This record gives sequence, structure tokens and C-alpha cells, in this order.
Amino acid sequence: MPSLAGLRAFAAVAEAGTLAGAGRTLNVSHAAISQQVRALEAFLGAELVVRQGRGIVLTQEGRALAGHLEDAFSRMHRAVAELTDADRTRPLQVTMTPAFAVSWLMPRISEFRHRHPDIELMLNPTAQVVDLEPGGVDLAIRFGNGRWRGFVSEPLLLTGFVVVAARSLVGDTDFSDLTRLRDYPWLQELGTNESANWWQRQGIAPAKGIKLHLPGYMMLESLRRGDGVTAVARAFIESEIRSGQLRILFEDQERGNGYHLVTRPGVQRLPLKAFIAWLRSHRDRQGDASD
Repeated sequence: MPSLAGLRAFAAVAEAGTLAGAGRTLNVSHAAISQQVRALEAFLGAELVVRQGRGIVLTQEGRALAGHLEDAFSRMHRAVAELTDADRTRPLQVTMTPAFAVSWLMPRISEFRHRHPDIELMLNPTAQVVDLEPGGVDLAIRFGNGRWRGFVSEPLLLTGFVVVAARSLVGDTDFSDLTRLRDYPWLQELGTNESANWWQRQGIAPAKGIKLHLPGYMMLESLRRGDGVTAVARAFIESEIRSGQLRILFEDQERGNGYHLVTRPGVQRLPLKAFIAWLRSHRDRQGDASD
């Protein structure tokens, strides 16, 4: 096959009727068009264009090729348009933990819907790690250090985990000896392991039968009611900590942890770009407010 550039240049000549007109169509010089056509003629071993006066005309072979190219490029344009339209109209699929959804995303999401009413959102609050596959989930918002091999990630909300409880449950009890936490009921977001990992790092374990696994939104409400102790992102409960309703019993000081935007490498479709740009705007606003 000859080069696609040569075929496109000749098709533009056939449509415009002049080398200069073809050059304007493809945003190149008429000399570049002429060179592409000559290379195509050399490849085919046939003359496609002849000069006539100050213009050009197509030879019989040129007219035949031009007819086939018009049909071929038209089919290509339709195929690309169909794929582009299907990708643009496909719902934007985003997954995040239930705790993040109820505490951070949902109070803000109406603003995005107002700005982008044409983008259909499919939000999947789940503690399960969902695969990011072409044609499936576009974006995952996940807690961690952001180092996930094979994916692109950037921080959205950097926040440490705190072990916390309602003051109505623990009062002013001294927990410098963390083993005292063993006898308190423990709340854990369903499907996550942050709490279990914390216990393991401390080298202790809660008493048997006192763990309660709940969806994220239920866990936070249960925490505020004083039903138990839990490990949770500090950003979600900052107002209750400041008011004194909740009391920090232990704080993880590891830097770089928090919620990250995780995507596949490669070109992002337009709805995903718009959603990530909106998330970044909120991240930047939070950064300004904390300065």
C-alpha cells in the first residue's frame, strides 16, 4: 500500500481541483502536496494529474482512484464519528469507597451536575478494588500512598488516619497504653482493612466478638452516636474533632497517604477530563483555605 499521507493529499487535490486548494485544506504548502502526489504516481506507476493551462485535471486513472478514495475516506470518517460519539455518550463510571462518597463527594456533586448536565455519571461506592478496563470504570478514587504499578495517580485529598471515638463513649480515659482499646467495641468499614492493619501494626488485637462491620456511611453515623471506636480518614470528621464531639485516641503520622485519583495510562476521554478538572478545582480550593 502507498502512504496514507499520499492518498490523502491526492484526494484533497481531486476535491479542491488545485494544488493550492488542497494545501489549504490540509494546512500544508502546495509544494508539499505536489511532492506527495508525485510520490504516489511513482508508487503506482501511473500518471494521476496533468497540467492544463494554469490548472490541473485528473487523468482517467486519477478519476478512478479519486472515486474509490472518496468512498474509502467517507467510510473512515463515519467509523471514527460513530466510535467518538459512542465514547462521548457512554456514562462516566467512577468508583470510590462509601465513606468517601458520603463524606466528601456527594455534598459537592450537584455542582458538577450543574456545570456539566450533558455528562451522565455512574457512581459506584464500594470498598472492593474494581478493575479499570477499557469501556468500563474510568476513574477510581482510592486511599493509599498513590504508588500503584501500571496506573496513573495524583493526590486529591491527603489525610492521615486517626483512631477516634465519641467522647460520650470514652470520656477522658487515658489511652497512652493502647491495649486499653481492646475492651471497646470496634467499628470497621465493610470490605476495608484499615482498622485491621492498624491493630496489626500496633502488635495488639481487639477482644473477640466486639467488631462490627458496616457500610461506610453507617459506620460514620455509628461512630458519632458513640457505638464504638474506629480508624477513619481525619478529613471526614474534622468538624466533630474541633467541636469536641469526637476524640482522637491515636493519629497516624505517615506522610503522603490520602485519597488519590487513579486512571489507566493513555488518552482520557472528554467527560473524564472534565470530571478530573472539577475534582482538582475543589482540591485547590481546599489547599487555599488551609494556607
